[in-house]
Amino acid sequence: MVAPSRQLRLLSYNIQAGTTTGRYSEYVTRSWRQVLPNNQRIANLDAISELVADYDIVALQEVDCGSLRSGFLNQAKYLATHARFPFWNHQGNRKVGMIAHAGNGLLSRVEPSAIEEHKLPGAIPGRGAMVVRFGEGDAALWLVVLHLALGRRARAQQLDYIAGLVREYPHVVAMGDLNTGPDSRELRSFCDKAGLIIPDSHLTFPSWRPQRAIDHILVSPNMDIAELEVLPVSYSDHRPLSMVVNLHQDVDLPDAGGHANGDDDQYAPKQAS
Repeated sequence: MVAPSRQLRLLSYNIQAGTTTGRYSEYVTRSWRQVLPNNQRIANLDAISELVADYDIVALQEVDCGSLRSGFLNQAKYLATHARFPFWNHQGNRKVGMIAHAGNGLLSRVEPSAIEEHKLPGAIPGRGAMVVRFGEGDAALWLVVLHLALGRRARAQQLDYIAGLVREYPHVVAMGDLNTGPDSRELRSFCDKAGLIIPDSHLTFPSWRPQRAIDHILVSPNMDIAELEVLPVSYSDHRPLSMVVNLHQDVDLPDAGGHANGDDDQYAPKQAS
């Protein structure tokens, strides 16, 4: 095999709006943290920013896009600034008035060539996917950031929709909280339709005692995977999933950019589909 020209470090992380959970009972006893701001959330985001700083591209789920519970803080922007990512984007999805505004996030040291935001089908609205292109033509890398529904029927519809978006592209990475295991019928069907593979499965949920593999990084079969691991941290109710990919000559990405300086014009523009 031809030696790789560079490595790309990827991370997928459901950050639960910056809230920690240490046991199932806390979903009830500490449910107030899902609707009200608290001091622990900022400290948690600072810890997450240190964690993600080592990566080239980070896919975030359950980021708060700026509502009461986050102190009207755009968490994707906060993490980009503190981890010094030059490009970021957020996709607001499920909004509960001014109380909560959940969405997907992208942090990147590689400049995106295009970003599309898609609303996913389902009986209950509020799920979305970001489709991001890095580079041009057949040598481009296509990245999908997604957070799927809890119900199997809705997940199947959402995965069918995403497969239609990416099945023609040669270099695809789809990552996020898929809310289903690697052997589920809908995920296997998606891989067949989209031309992707599940490199391996790792237990990511719940973070305090992982028992389910519901966070995934799916890739095109021609992607050269050097590492895939779960990081042993508990800043959320999920653990983050990390992948290192060897890039060869058939994938041509822009060089990783500099560091974010906090100015809005340094970040990737939002391009809604």
